[in-house]
Amino acid sequence: MTAEQTDTTAPTADADPRLWLEDVEGDDALAWVRERNAQTTSTLAATEEFTSTQAALRGVLDSDAKIPDVSKIGDHLYNFWKDSTHVRGLWRRTTLESYRTDEPEWETVLDVDALGEAEGESWVWHGASILRPAYRKALVSLSRGGSDADVTREFDLATKEFVAPEDGGFYRPESKGDLAWVDDDTVYVFTDTGEGSMTSSGYPRVARRWHRGTPLESATVLYEGRTDDMYISAFRSHTPGFVRDFVARSLAFYSNELYVLAADDSLTKIDVPDSAEVGFRREWLLVELRDDWTVGGTTFTSGSLLATGFDDFLAGGRDFTVLFEPDESTSLAGATWTQSHLVLNVLADVKNRLHVLTPPADGAGAWERSEMLGAPKIGTVAVRAVDVDASDDVWLVATDYLTPTTLSIATVGQEPELLKSMPVFFDADGLTVEQHFATSDDGTKVPYFLVRRADLALDGTAPTLLYGYGGFEISLTPGYSGGLGRAWLEQGGVYAVANIRGGGEYGPRWHQLALQENRHRAYEDFSSVAKDLVTRGITSRAHLGVQGGSNGGLLTGNMLTQYPELFGAVVIQVPLLDMKRYSHLLAGASWMAEYGDPDDPAQWEFIQTFSPYHLFDADREYPPVLFTTSTRDDRVHPGHARKLAAAMIEAGKDVTYYENIEGGHGGAANNEQASFMQALAYRFLWERLG
Repeated sequence: MTAEQTDTTAPTADADPRLWLEDVEGDDALAWVRERNAQTTSTLAATEEFTSTQAALRGVLDSDAKIPDVSKIGDHLYNFWKDSTHVRGLWRRTTLESYRTDEPEWETVLDVDALGEAEGESWVWHGASILRPAYRKALVSLSRGGSDADVTREFDLATKEFVAPEDGGFYRPESKGDLAWVDDDTVYVFTDTGEGSMTSSGYPRVARRWHRGTPLESATVLYEGRTDDMYISAFRSHTPGFVRDFVARSLAFYSNELYVLAADDSLTKIDVPDSAEVGFRREWLLVELRDDWTVGGTTFTSGSLLATGFDDFLAGGRDFTVLFEPDESTSLAGATWTQSHLVLNVLADVKNRLHVLTPPADGAGAWERSEMLGAPKIGTVAVRAVDVDASDDVWLVATDYLTPTTLSIATVGQEPELLKSMPVFFDADGLTVEQHFATSDDGTKVPYFLVRRADLALDGTAPTLLYGYGGFEISLTPGYSGGLGRAWLEQGGVYAVANIRGGGEYGPRWHQLALQENRHRAYEDFSSVAKDLVTRGITSRAHLGVQGGSNGGLLTGNMLTQYPELFGAVVIQVPLLDMKRYSHLLAGASWMAEYGDPDDPAQWEFIQTFSPYHLFDADREYPPVLFTTSTRDDRVHPGHARKLAAAMIEAGKDVTYYENIEGGHGGAANNEQASFMQALAYRFLWERLG
C-alpha cells in the first residue's frame, strides 16, 4: 500500500471488499483505473461529437481574448495566464497604463512550462507572495501534477530567477503548508517537518519563525496546535504604520482562533466566538458573526458585521458598531477595504448590491453610508481593492449567465470606467434567465436560476442540466461560462442552478440548516427543485440530468442513490461517497464539522443516511452515471469514486468512469485535460438525455 492510502484505523478487506481501491497508486488499483479509462476513451471519447465538443471547450479555455485577472503589487499589475502555447502558464506583469490598452505589453516573470521542462517536473502554479515595500522578493508555490501538496521557493523579481537554497534562498520541501514573509531575511513556516508536525487532517500543526541561512528544523516554534486541529499558520500584516503579526488556529471549517503575536512571542487571543470571522484594517477590527453573540449587554444577530477599534478591543472595550445586519432575504457576501472606505457586497435573494461605508475620521461617531455609483444592477458583481494602502480605486467584475464578463475600474464615489470585456463565446440570442422558488419537503422556499430559450415548448422534452453544491457556506451566483454556452446552451440544452441549504446564499443560517443530522435538507431541497422543473413542463425524468463536484459530488451521489426515479443521467465529479471512511482519507478529518464523525456510533446513525456507498442497492434500478476523479487529488480521495463505481459495475449498472492521472482536486492540470474532462460530462449528458 502507498503512504497516501489510509491511516491505521482502516477496516479489513472483509468489511469492505473494495478497500484495495483506496491504494492510490497501487498496481492493482491503477490497473483497474486504466481499464476503466480505456473503455471510456474508446467509447464516449471516441466520437466525432466528442472531438468537436472538446475543441469548442478548448477554444474558450485557450482564448487570448479572455480578461487577464490582475493584482496590483508595487508599480506593476501581475497576472497568471494559460493558453494553447503556455499550457502550464505564464506569470507575467505590466503597468496599469499599458493594461488600459487593447494590447498590453506583458513582461514574462516566470514561464512554468519552460521551468517544468528544464527540471523534468509537471509543475502546476499555486501562486506567489511578494514582500513589500521593495517588491523584489517573492515566494512561489508549485505543485507536482496539481495536488494540494506543493513546494515553496524564493524568487528574485529583478533577476527573474529562483534563489537557490545553497545561496541562502528559502525553500520549503513538498508538503501541505506554506511560507509567509516577515522581512527580507525572515519568514513564518508551517509545513511537514517530521513526525507529529501535521494534524490528523494532513495540514500543518506547528507555526515557526525561520531565519535565512538556518536549518528549517531549527526554526523557532511559535505555536503548536492539537493533532485534531485542522490547520495552524502565522502571518504578518504589512500595512504601513500598523504592522502586526498573527498566529491562526483553524479548529475546523468555520471554527477558528486568531492570536496577536507580540515582539516577545507572547500571544493574545482576539476574544470573539470561534465561529466568527475576524478582519482588520489600520485601527479597525471587524467581526462577522456566524452565530448570535451576546457581549457588553447586547445580543448581535448571526450574519451581522460589527466594527470596533482594534486596540480598544484588545484593551477590553466591547463597544461595537453594527455595519450590516441580515434579514430573511439578505446576507453579506463580502467586505472590501479601500484606503478610506469599506465596500459591502450584499446578496439580496442571490443578487448582488454594493454599499459604501466611510468610517469616522477620529474613530468615534457614525459611519457614513452611501451607494456604489455605477454598480451593475443585475447579475453577479465582485469588488476588490486596486491598492488598499494608496487609493480608493476598486476593480469591479460584473457577470451573468448570458452576458460576457466585464472588468471596470472605479474610484469610490465616481462612475466606473470599463477596461475589459470577455468575448462572446456563444450565441445567446433568444435565451432568457429566470429565478424561481421551489418548495422543499419542510415548506422552505428554495431559489434556483433557470437559463432556457424564451420560446421553449413546455412539453417536458428539453434536455436539462441541474447543478448544485450545497455545502461549506458557498454561494452559487450567476456567471458567464463560454464552455457551458457552447457545449450545452447553444445546442438547445436548459441549465438550472439550485441555491439549496448548506450553501451561503442566505448567510450562515442557510448553511447551518443543513449541517450534520440536518444534511437531508440539502438533498430534499435539490430534489424539490428537480420536481419543480418537471411540474413547470421544462423537462421530465428521461431528460433531466444532474452534475456536481466535491461536496457537490456527494450531493449528486445522493441524488443517484436516494432519488434515482427523478433523473435520466447523473454526473459525479471528484466526490465524497463513502461517508464511513471519509474522515480517515486525506483531508477528510477537516470536514467533520460539516458532516459529523462517523466513528461516533450516534453520529453514524445519521451519516449513513447520506452515504451513497452504503445506500447503493444492487437490486435497485439506477440512471446512467458518469464518475470522474483524479489520481493526484490529495484533498478528496479518489477511492470514493473508484469504490462506488466498482460496486455498480459489479451489479451490472450503466457506469462510465474516468480518472485523470494528474489534476489535483480541480480534476485537471492544464487546459487540454480540463477540456477533455468537461467534454466527457457534456457528451455523456447529451447521449443519455438528448
